[in-house]
Amino acid sequence: MARFPVHTLDSAPAASKSTLREVEARFGMIPNLAAAMATSPVLVQSFIGIFDKVHGGSFSEPQIQTVLLTDAVTNGCAWAVALHSALGLQAGLDPLDVDAMRAGRSPANKQLGALSTLARTLIEKRGRLDDQEIERFLAEGFSKELLLEVITIVAASTITNYTGSVTNPPLEAGLQAHAWNS
Repeated sequence: MARFPVHTLDSAPAASKSTLREVEARFGMIPNLAAAMATSPVLVQSFIGIFDKVHGGSFSEPQIQTVLLTDAVTNGCAWAVALHSALGLQAGLDPLDVDAMRAGRSPANKQLGALSTLARTLIEKRGRLDDQEIERFLAEGFSKELLLEVITIVAASTITNYTGSVTNPPLEAGLQAHAWNS
């Protein structure tokens, strides 16, 4: 597979440098996936914008990580599965729920299970939910507004998942314990 460059602040295109500085300020480092995204200033700038919307929305961090981990598994992006496994555990997800999602199943927690199932179904059915799928999600205490907000999280993860699959960045040492193969 062709390797894409994993940029540093020095090697990144000029139009990507300020966004990489923002990423570094938020994470304390530049994750390899963001460094690979920097090849395209449009991509890396779009990613940081949608990242802000997702993490500034209505869902808690464990809920967001549930959707992001489910999406990473559903899309088969090993880098993102490792990252969101680590972040999900850090956010307080039950390790058994993280293991379930890594295996393609929904978490045992009912609300997280509803989020995971919705996210997987949105990807697998390309957004074509039927009335029963919508009603199952709403029956777990979520609103129509939140259902639509899940689409934003799925869109954000699609950017990272597709970029990870295309650019194939190396997994950071700190994520090795969460390595995953589809």
